[in-house]
Amino acid sequence: MSATTVVHLLRHGKVHNPDNILYGRLPGYRLAASGRAMAEGVAEYLRDADIAYLAASSLQRAQETAQPLAALTGLTVVTDDRIIEAANDFEGTAFGFGSLGRPATWRRLRDPLRPSWGEPYLQIAHRMLAAVYTAVQAAPGQEAVLVSHQLPIVSVRRYLEGRRLWHDPRRRQCSVASLTSLTFVDGVFSRVDYAEPVAGIAAVNDPAVNDPAAGPDAEPVGRPTKGTA
Repeated sequence: MSATTVVHLLRHGKVHNPDNILYGRLPGYRLAASGRAMAEGVAEYLRDADIAYLAASSLQRAQETAQPLAALTGLTVVTDDRIIEAANDFEGTAFGFGSLGRPATWRRLRDPLRPSWGEPYLQIAHRMLAAVYTAVQAAPGQEAVLVSHQLPIVSVRRYLEGRRLWHDPRRRQCSVASLTSLTFVDGVFSRVDYAEPVAGIAAVNDPAVNDPAAGPDAEPVGRPTKGTA
Protein backbone atom coordinates (compact mmCIF):
# COMPACT_ATOMS: atom_id res chain seq x y z
CA MET A 1 0.00 0.00 0.00
CA SER A 2 1.34 3.42 -0.93
CA ALA A 3 1.92 6.07 1.70
CA THR A 4 0.67 9.61 1.04
CA THR A 5 2.35 12.34 3.09
CA VAL A 6 1.40 16.01 3.04
CA VAL A 7 3.85 18.72 4.11
CA HIS A 8 2.14 22.05 4.75
CA LEU A 9 4.43 25.06 4.31
CA LEU A 10 2.84 27.70 6.51
CA ARG A 11 3.96 31.28 6.06
CA HIS A 12 4.05 33.14 9.39
CA GLY A 13 1.27 35.59 10.28
CA LYS A 14 1.32 39.36 9.90
CA VAL A 15 4.24 41.04 11.67
CA HIS A 16 4.30 44.15 13.86
CA ASN A 17 6.44 46.45 11.70
CA PRO A 18 5.28 50.08 12.03
CA ASP A 19 8.43 51.46 10.39
CA ASN A 20 8.13 49.22 7.30
CA ILE A 21 11.63 47.85 7.74
CA LEU A 22 12.87 44.99 5.59
CA TYR A 23 13.46 42.90 8.70
CA GLY A 24 14.75 39.69 7.13
CA ARG A 25 16.51 37.67 9.82
CA LEU A 26 16.67 40.49 12.38
CA PRO A 27 15.56 39.39 15.87
CA GLY A 28 12.64 40.83 17.77
CA TYR A 29 9.98 41.09 15.07
CA ARG A 30 6.87 39.64 16.68
CA LEU A 31 3.43 38.95 15.31
CA ALA A 32 0.95 41.80 15.17
CA ALA A 33 -2.41 41.38 16.90
CA SER A 34 -3.99 40.11 13.69
CA GLY A 35 -0.95 37.88 13.14
CA ARG A 36 -1.73 36.10 16.39
CA ALA A 37 -5.35 35.77 15.30
CA MET A 38 -4.13 34.29 12.02
CA ALA A 39 -2.02 31.71 13.84
CA GLU A 40 -5.01 30.70 15.94
CA GLY A 41 -7.20 30.56 12.82
CA VAL A 42 -4.80 28.32 10.90
CA ALA A 43 -4.56 25.97 13.87
CA GLU A 44 -8.35 25.71 13.92
CA TYR A 45 -8.40 25.14 10.15
CA LEU A 46 -5.96 22.23 10.60
CA ARG A 47 -7.72 20.82 13.66
CA ASP A 48 -8.72 17.59 11.88
CA ALA A 49 -5.42 17.13 10.04
CA ASP A 50 -3.27 14.15 11.01
CA ILE A 51 -0.24 16.22 11.96
CA ALA A 52 2.70 14.21 13.26
CA TYR A 53 5.57 16.69 12.83
CA LEU A 54 5.80 20.43 13.45
CA ALA A 55 8.82 22.65 12.76
CA ALA A 56 9.52 26.37 12.50
CA SER A 57 12.44 28.64 11.80
CA SER A 58 14.10 30.21 14.83
CA LEU A 59 12.74 33.69 14.03
CA GLN A 60 10.23 34.99 16.56
CA ARG A 61 7.38 35.43 14.08
CA ALA A 62 7.66 31.81 12.94
CA GLN A 63 7.88 30.42 16.47
CA GLU A 64 4.82 32.44 17.53
CA THR A 65 2.85 31.25 14.50
CA ALA A 66 3.65 27.63 15.40
CA GLN A 67 2.53 27.88 19.02
CA PRO A 68 -1.26 27.45 18.55
CA LEU A 69 -0.62 24.32 16.46
CA ALA A 70 1.74 23.00 19.12
CA ALA A 71 -0.93 23.57 21.77
CA LEU A 72 -3.59 21.87 19.64
CA THR A 73 -1.53 18.83 18.63
CA GLY A 74 0.63 18.42 21.72
CA LEU A 75 3.71 18.35 19.48
CA THR A 76 7.00 19.99 20.34
CA VAL A 77 8.07 22.60 17.80
CA VAL A 78 11.30 21.53 16.13
CA THR A 79 13.48 24.56 15.37
CA ASP A 80 14.91 24.12 11.88
CA ASP A 81 16.85 26.98 10.33
CA ARG A 82 16.94 25.32 6.95
CA ILE A 83 13.52 26.98 6.59
CA ILE A 84 14.61 30.43 7.82
CA GLU A 85 14.06 33.65 5.86
CA ALA A 86 16.39 34.32 2.93
CA ALA A 87 19.54 36.36 3.63
CA ASN A 88 19.30 39.87 2.17
CA ASP A 89 21.84 42.69 1.97
CA PHE A 90 19.07 45.29 2.44
CA GLU A 91 18.02 43.83 5.80
CA GLY A 92 17.36 46.55 8.37
CA THR A 93 16.56 49.26 5.81
CA ALA A 94 13.31 50.78 4.62
CA PHE A 95 14.07 49.68 1.07
CA GLY A 96 11.70 50.92 -1.66
CA PHE A 97 11.59 52.35 -5.14
CA GLY A 98 13.36 55.48 -3.87
CA SER A 99 16.40 53.34 -3.12
CA LEU A 100 16.88 52.65 -6.82
CA GLY A 101 18.08 56.22 -7.32
CA ARG A 102 21.01 55.78 -4.92
CA PRO A 103 24.23 54.72 -6.71
CA ALA A 104 25.34 52.77 -3.63
CA THR A 105 22.55 50.24 -4.27
CA TRP A 106 23.23 49.66 -7.97
CA ARG A 107 26.05 47.13 -7.43
CA ARG A 108 23.79 44.97 -5.31
CA LEU A 109 20.99 45.06 -7.87
CA ARG A 110 23.14 44.17 -10.87
CA ASP A 111 21.89 40.57 -11.27
CA PRO A 112 18.23 39.79 -10.48
CA LEU A 113 18.64 36.19 -11.67
CA ARG A 114 20.93 35.13 -8.81
CA PRO A 115 19.98 37.49 -7.01
CA SER A 116 23.04 39.67 -6.37
CA TRP A 117 21.53 41.30 -3.24
CA GLY A 118 21.16 38.16 -1.18
CA GLU A 119 21.09 34.38 -0.87
CA PRO A 120 20.95 32.59 -4.25
CA TYR A 121 17.55 31.13 -5.13
CA LEU A 122 18.97 27.65 -5.75
CA GLN A 123 20.61 27.61 -2.31
CA ILE A 124 17.29 28.58 -0.72
CA ALA A 125 15.44 25.86 -2.64
CA HIS A 126 17.98 23.18 -1.72
CA ARG A 127 17.95 23.89 2.03
CA MET A 128 14.14 24.04 2.02
CA LEU A 129 13.95 20.77 0.12
CA ALA A 130 16.17 19.08 2.69
CA ALA A 131 13.84 20.24 5.47
CA VAL A 132 10.78 19.11 3.52
CA TYR A 133 12.17 15.60 3.06
CA THR A 134 13.04 15.46 6.75
CA ALA A 135 9.35 16.14 7.39
CA VAL A 136 8.30 13.46 4.89
CA GLN A 137 10.47 10.94 6.71
CA ALA A 138 9.22 12.07 10.13
CA ALA A 139 5.53 11.78 9.21
CA PRO A 140 5.18 8.96 6.65
CA GLY A 141 1.54 8.54 5.64
CA GLN A 142 0.56 11.52 7.80
CA GLU A 143 0.93 15.32 7.69
CA ALA A 144 3.60 17.79 8.73
CA VAL A 145 3.70 21.57 9.13
CA LEU A 146 6.77 23.74 8.53
CA VAL A 147 6.40 27.39 9.54
CA SER A 148 8.59 29.37 7.18
CA HIS A 149 8.76 32.58 5.14
CA GLN A 150 7.58 33.81 1.77
CA LEU A 151 10.66 33.55 -0.46
CA PRO A 152 11.82 30.16 0.87
CA ILE A 153 8.32 28.72 0.39
CA VAL A 154 7.99 30.14 -3.13
CA SER A 155 11.50 28.95 -4.04
CA VAL A 156 10.99 25.32 -3.06
CA ARG A 157 7.56 25.24 -4.71
CA ARG A 158 8.96 26.54 -7.99
CA TYR A 159 11.84 24.06 -7.77
CA LEU A 160 9.50 21.10 -7.29
CA GLU A 161 7.24 22.28 -10.09
CA GLY A 162 10.21 22.55 -12.46
CA ARG A 163 9.83 26.29 -12.93
CA ARG A 164 12.65 28.83 -13.13
CA LEU A 165 13.61 30.14 -9.71
CA TRP A 166 13.98 33.83 -10.57
CA HIS A 167 10.58 35.53 -10.77
CA ASP A 168 8.59 38.71 -10.27
CA PRO A 169 8.02 39.00 -6.48
CA ARG A 170 4.76 40.85 -7.11
CA ARG A 171 3.29 37.64 -8.51
CA ARG A 172 4.11 35.33 -5.63
CA GLN A 173 1.24 33.19 -4.41
CA CYS A 174 2.16 33.14 -0.73
CA SER A 175 0.14 35.49 1.46
CA VAL A 176 0.68 35.82 5.20
CA ALA A 177 -0.56 32.73 7.07
CA SER A 178 -1.17 30.88 3.80
CA LEU A 179 -0.63 27.14 3.34
CA THR A 180 1.38 25.75 0.43
CA SER A 181 0.74 22.02 0.77
CA LEU A 182 3.08 19.52 -0.87
CA THR A 183 1.81 15.97 -1.40
CA PHE A 184 4.26 13.05 -1.64
CA VAL A 185 3.35 9.49 -2.58
CA ASP A 186 5.90 6.97 -1.33
CA GLY A 187 8.34 9.85 -0.93
CA VAL A 188 7.90 11.16 -4.46
CA PHE A 189 6.48 14.65 -5.00
CA SER A 190 3.01 14.46 -6.54
CA ARG A 191 1.26 17.84 -6.42
CA VAL A 192 0.94 21.21 -4.70
CA ASP A 193 -2.19 22.81 -3.24
CA TYR A 194 -2.58 26.34 -1.95
CA ALA A 195 -5.00 27.77 0.61
CA GLU A 196 -5.54 31.05 2.45
CA PRO A 197 -7.63 29.85 5.40
CA VAL A 198 -7.48 33.17 7.26
CA ALA A 199 -7.70 35.58 4.33
CA GLY A 200 -10.46 37.48 6.10
CA ILE A 201 -8.03 38.45 8.83
CA ALA A 202 -5.24 39.34 6.40
CA ALA A 203 -7.52 41.89 4.77
CA VAL A 204 -8.15 43.75 8.04
CA ASN A 205 -6.29 46.98 8.80
CA ASP A 206 -4.48 45.92 11.94
CA PRO A 207 -3.85 48.84 14.31
CA ALA A 208 -0.95 46.96 15.89
CA VAL A 209 0.92 47.12 12.59
CA ASN A 210 0.54 50.87 12.16
CA ASP A 211 0.55 52.08 15.74
CA PRO A 212 3.93 51.83 17.55
CA ALA A 213 2.11 52.40 20.83
CA ALA A 214 0.11 49.20 20.45
CA GLY A 215 1.58 46.79 22.96
CA PRO A 216 2.03 43.02 22.74
CA ASP A 217 -1.34 42.50 24.42
CA ALA A 218 -3.37 44.36 21.79
CA GLU A 219 -6.57 42.53 20.95
CA PRO A 220 -6.65 40.45 17.75
CA VAL A 221 -8.68 41.92 14.90
CA GLY A 222 -11.11 40.04 12.66
CA ARG A 223 -12.24 36.44 12.55
CA PRO A 224 -10.69 33.43 10.81
CA THR A 225 -12.53 32.18 7.74
CA LYS A 226 -12.00 29.07 5.64
CA GLY A 227 -11.24 29.41 1.96
CA THR A 228 -8.81 28.60 -0.83
CA ALA A 229 -7.13 30.52 -3.59
